[in-house]
Amino acid sequence: MSLMTESMTMQEALNKLVSSTDLTREEARSVMDFIMSGNATSSQIAGVATALRMKGETKDEITGFAEAMREHSSHVQTKQEGLLDTCGTGGSGIHKFNISTASAIIASAAGIRVAKHGNRAMSGKAGSADVLEALGVQITLTPEQAAECLHQIGICFMFAMLYHPSLKHAAAPRRELGVRTIFNMLGPLANPAGADRQLIGLYDRTKTATIAAVLNELGVKRAMVVSSIDGLDEISISAPTRISELRNGEVVTYELTPEDLGLTRYPISEVIGGDAATNASIIRGIFNGQQRGAYRDIVLANAGACIYVGGHADSLQEGVAIAAEMIDSGKAEQQLLKLIQTTGELAHVS
Repeated sequence: MSLMTESMTMQEALNKLVSSTDLTREEARSVMDFIMSGNATSSQIAGVATALRMKGETKDEITGFAEAMREHSSHVQTKQEGLLDTCGTGGSGIHKFNISTASAIIASAAGIRVAKHGNRAMSGKAGSADVLEALGVQITLTPEQAAECLHQIGICFMFAMLYHPSLKHAAAPRRELGVRTIFNMLGPLANPAGADRQLIGLYDRTKTATIAAVLNELGVKRAMVVSSIDGLDEISISAPTRISELRNGEVVTYELTPEDLGLTRYPISEVIGGDAATNASIIRGIFNGQQRGAYRDIVLANAGACIYVGGHADSLQEGVAIAAEMIDSGKAEQQLLKLIQTTGELAHVS
């Protein structure tokens, strides 16, 4: 393949894909490297993304794309062991509030080091970057500043747009296609700090085990990939959730109900959010104890999973109990205030 012209590499990939032939991991990595280097045309990028979607993306193809994306990203230099990310794919089409962002702060309050990766809204009304900004967090820290923030308070936020500038080459084709493709899966697979523990919400229930297997290939130690029966890319409190758990190199898939966690079942309409300001208000209300019911419980479910995956609880139920303690003791609210203060101070250091 190296003896062929670069354009032929993309053409060969397209020929394989439209013939329903899977790419090898190395071929997929080469294709993504070519895209992120700015050498592929918009038509080629759209063609590859569409053909992969129609054929069905394999573990090796997703892994190869993720490896290339990691190679082209900026990196936060820190100790990677025991480091958690809660970045999900989004794309559920349900305008819930920012559950994974609130869960990340609670997990950090419980003593887990958190390198939260996220972006502005792609399909919903407010992404993690939007809601953190509305809460008063400075989201545009450099890799060095993010590493210092993580060192000082045990949590940092990495704004995906700043860490993956090479993705700009795929932005126009993605926007013009307007359908979910392999690019929607890649954000959670390319944590700039190399997090080795993850809770990933996925929009496609059929791919939870595949993404968990990809995480294993990428060196992640423990993870839960979650997708609820009612369409959330979160652990739901309205319906069972399909979970593929990675532990000790093995992937086990099972279903989890709200009742399994000791939580009340609520209609999905009760976890709907709004714009960034609305969602920030919901998160503040949860942390200061004024917001209870469905909003609090769905955060407890997901924060509990974070604490479990982070190794600070022996079961999901224990994780939920610790998450509740972090809220009720005021520690979650204090951690949010620390994040606001520390990022503000670091952003103004010249």
